[in-house]
Amino acid sequence: MDDQTDQIRKPRADAVRNRERVLEAAKVVFNAGGPEASLEAVAKRAAVGIGTLYRHFPTREDLFEAVYRREVEQLSELAEQLKNAKDPVDALRRWLGSTVEFVATKKGMSAALALTFQSSSDLAAFSMDRLTKAIGSLLDRAVAAGQMRADISPEDLLRALIGMCYINDQPGWQSSVLRMLDVFVDGLRVQPATKAKARVAKPAKPTAKRKR
Repeated sequence: MDDQTDQIRKPRADAVRNRERVLEAAKVVFNAGGPEASLEAVAKRAAVGIGTLYRHFPTREDLFEAVYRREVEQLSELAEQLKNAKDPVDALRRWLGSTVEFVATKKGMSAALALTFQSSSDLAAFSMDRLTKAIGSLLDRAVAAGQMRADISPEDLLRALIGMCYINDQPGWQSSVLRMLDVFVDGLRVQPATKAKARVAKPAKPTAKRKR
């Protein structure tokens, strides 16, 4: 009886694969945005019928929230992987670059996702908690290595990154943001101290007195 119950409760392997294909397709479609970012386009890219999509995600909001949560989880997992990277600043830079892609997906479904956030305060708390912890772990490592300024917080970094993303709406904005991100991260690096004697002019040698 228990075995039969487990079989009923556990989703079939093909159903799990279809769900993942829909989520991955939705990420690509929503990332592109525009009029083509429809559920029909998602189903077509995932190579499933629209009925299959609706079986997994009965409403548009369900799909948007699932895509959003999946990307937040992936960013958390990426931060864990990058914690062992040789260069902590490069690890932080790579994570921030991946977050630009996450914001692009979010921008592609911003209107509907806003409604989802209004009805689910847990979603906002979930994303902020995960993202802040992820970026905080990488920032702490860079600061501990003496490579990054210690007077910046994870929240500061997230706000700056999101600001860069949303101030750019032109085609190709992601490439522009990534260039700005490089400049921003380099500006937060701890610069090697210049030796004081290299900055201070050498005093003039005293003039020798003439003999009378």
